[in-house]
Amino acid sequence: MSIHTQYLESFLRSQFYMLRMDGPLPLPYRHYIAIMKLVKTGENNWSLPELVHAVVLLAHYHALASFVFGSGINPERDPDTSNGVRLIAVNNFCVCDLANDNNIENASLTSSNFGIADSLSELEALMERMKRLQEDKEDEEASQEEMATRFEKEKKESLLVISGGISFDDEIVSTDVSRYIEDPGFGYKDFARRGEDHLPTFRAQDYTWENHGFSLVNRLYSDIGHLLDEKFRMVYNLTYNTMATHEDVDTTTLRRALFNYVHCMYGIRYDDYDYGEVNQLLERSLKVYIKTVTCYPERTTKRMYDSYWRQFKHSEKVHVNLLLMEARMQAELLYALRAITRHLT
Repeated sequence: MSIHTQYLESFLRSQFYMLRMDGPLPLPYRHYIAIMKLVKTGENNWSLPELVHAVVLLAHYHALASFVFGSGINPERDPDTSNGVRLIAVNNFCVCDLANDNNIENASLTSSNFGIADSLSELEALMERMKRLQEDKEDEEASQEEMATRFEKEKKESLLVISGGISFDDEIVSTDVSRYIEDPGFGYKDFARRGEDHLPTFRAQDYTWENHGFSLVNRLYSDIGHLLDEKFRMVYNLTYNTMATHEDVDTTTLRRALFNYVHCMYGIRYDDYDYGEVNQLLERSLKVYIKTVTCYPERTTKRMYDSYWRQFKHSEKVHVNLLLMEARMQAELLYALRAITRHLT
C-alpha cells in the first residue's frame, strides 16, 4: 500500500480507529473478531452499536484478505520446498523486494515470460475501447431499459465466471489453524443459483452508502463513517493519469468499471450506470481474477496475477487491488447495514 501513500494514510487512520480508539466493543473483542472474522461465537445480547462495530471490523478484514492474497503477499504452498511454502514472486522479483522498496516497476517490461508485442497490442486495444466508449457516450446514451438489460446480462454472466486456483475442500488445513475451524466448507456462495431466471437485485438507489449507510454507522459508531467515506472516495478517485507507459490518460471509465463489476457480482445495481462498459473493458482473464480475489481470495495465484494487463506496472495492479478491496468492503457493508436499518424500522 505504501506505493499509494495518500490511500495508505486514509487506510491506517480508519484501521487504527476501529482497533484502538473509543468504540462500543472492548479491545479484546475487536482483535478476536479481526483474527477470527466471525461473530457467531459471541453473546446474543449485543447492543446495536456493538453490532455495527463488529460488522465494520468483519467487512474490513474480509476485504483486507482480498488485498493481501491478490497482491501476492501470502506464501503459496510448494511441495518442493523444505517448509512447504514459498513466497510469491512478481515476475522476476520476490515480495521481499516490495517490502525493501526495491525497484520492481519495470519488471513486467523486462520479463521474458510473455510476448511484449502481444501485451502491447492488448494495452492499445484497451485504450482504444476506453476512447470509443467516451465518444459513444457523448453521442448517445443508452435508455434505462437497455441499461437494466445489460446489468441483468452481466450479473448472470458473473455467476458463470469460475474462480481460479483450487477449492478450500482440496486444501490441506495446517494444524496450527485447523483447531480454530468448525466448518471447513464455510465461505462465499453466489447470491443465486445458476440457471435461475429471476436473480435478486440490490438497487443501490434504494439504499446507498452516501444517503443511508454513512449516517447509520456514524449514529451508532461515531466518526467511523467519516473515516470510511474518506477511504472510499480516496480509492475511487485515485489516479495518476497513466496506463503502463502512456501518460495523460483519463482512467475514470476503467476505475468505475472495476468498482461496479465487484458490486455487480454481489447483485448490486446502479441505475445510472451502463454495464455494457464492464463487458467492453474487462476481459475474461481479468474477470476471473476479480472474482477469485473478491470471493475466494485464498485461491489467488501468481499465474492469475500475471495473466491480465501484462504490460501494466506492479503499482497499477496494486491500485486495481485497492479498488477491488474497497468495493468488496462497501458491498458487504451495504447488505449488513440495510439489514440493521430494517430491524430498526
